[in-house]
Amino acid sequence: MALLSGLSAWVRVLVPGLGHLLNRQWVDAIGMLSLLGVCLWSALGWPRLLALLHGPSSPDFALHPWVAIAVWSLAMGGLWWQAFRTTRPRPPKKEDAQLDVFLRAFRKNRIGVLGLYMVLVMVLLAFVTPFIAPFDPDRIDVGGKLVAPGLAHLMGTDDFGRDVFSRVMYGARISLTIGFIAVGLAGAIGTTLGAIAGYFGGAIDKGIMWLTDMLLSLPRLVLLLAVVGLFRSAGAQSIYLIVTILGLTGWMGICRIVRSQILSLKEQDFIQATRALGMGHARIITRHLVPNALAPVIVYASLAIGSTILVEASLSFLGLGVPPPTATWGSIVNDGREFLRSGWWITLCPGLMIVAAVMSFNLLGDGLRDALDPKLRGR
Repeated sequence: MALLSGLSAWVRVLVPGLGHLLNRQWVDAIGMLSLLGVCLWSALGWPRLLALLHGPSSPDFALHPWVAIAVWSLAMGGLWWQAFRTTRPRPPKKEDAQLDVFLRAFRKNRIGVLGLYMVLVMVLLAFVTPFIAPFDPDRIDVGGKLVAPGLAHLMGTDDFGRDVFSRVMYGARISLTIGFIAVGLAGAIGTTLGAIAGYFGGAIDKGIMWLTDMLLSLPRLVLLLAVVGLFRSAGAQSIYLIVTILGLTGWMGICRIVRSQILSLKEQDFIQATRALGMGHARIITRHLVPNALAPVIVYASLAIGSTILVEASLSFLGLGVPPPTATWGSIVNDGREFLRSGWWITLCPGLMIVAAVMSFNLLGDGLRDALDPKLRGR
C-alpha cells in the first residue's frame, strides 16, 4: 500500500492538476496500470535483450544491450526512489528557493510539461531500443519487400526487406545524440565567446562580434553542404564530423544572447562588489556572470535541439549525412523517397518521428521560457 500510495503521489507530481481532475481511486488505478505496464514491458523485452547479449552481433552494436540494461536499471531505480520519496512527510520550508519557484511555475505550464514528457519518453525509448526493436536494423530480408505495416512489422518493411520500426528506433539514437551533442558544443562555444566579448568589450568585443556577424550572414545549409562534401568520411568518423560541423556553425545565436546578458549584468552592484574584493576576471565570469546569464541560453538550447535534428535530417535526406547502412531518421526518409506510392510508410513513419521530436523540444522551450521569465510566470 505504501508503494501504491507513492505511485499515486508520483503520478500527481508528474501530471500537474491530475489530482484536481480525478479522485484518488482513479490516480491509484493509473499508478497500478503503469506498474503493470512496466512489468509486462520488462517480461517481453528481456528475452530479446538476452538474445543480443549471447548471440553473434557486429562490433557496432556490441554496446547496445549493455547501454539498454544500464539505462533501464537507472530509470526503474529512479522511479521507485521517487515513489517512496513522495510518501515521506516533508517539513515546511521557510523560504522558497529559486529552483522551487521555477519548478512550481513550470508545473503550471501544461504545454511545457507535455513537451518535457515527450522528450523524456523519446530519450528513454532511444536508450532501451534493444528491449523493443524486434530485428537488427541492418538485417536484410527479415520479411518481404515493401510489406505494409501490420502485426509482424509495425511500420512495415523497406525495399531491402528491413524492418522499418527497428530502423526508426535505432535511428532515434543517432538523431537525438547528434542533436544533444551538437547543441552542447554550440552552447559551450557561444557562452564562452559571448561572456568574453561582453565582459572585456573594446577590440575583443568588436572582433568576436565581427566573426559572429560574418558567420550569421552565410547560409548555414550551404556551408554545411560544402564542408561535409569536402571532408566527408565513412563509418563513425562521419558522425563525429557532422556533430562537429553542426556545433561549430550553431553557436552564433547563443553568443549574441550571452553577450547581451553580460553587458547588462556587469554593471550590477554585486559585480562591482566582487571587483572591490579583488576577484580575478576568470572567477567573476565563471562564478557570477555566466550562471546568471544561463536562463535564456537554456531556452534557446532546448529550441535549437529540434532545429539541429531537422538540419541533420536534411543532410541525410540529401545523401550527405551519416553514410548507409547506419540508420537515422533523415536517411530512412531518403530511402523511401522512390517508393512514395508503393511504400509510403517508409517515409511517413520517420517523418512523423521528426515532427514529434521537433514539436516536443519547441513545447519544452516555450515552457522553460515562461517559467524562467518572471514577467510571464503569472500569465
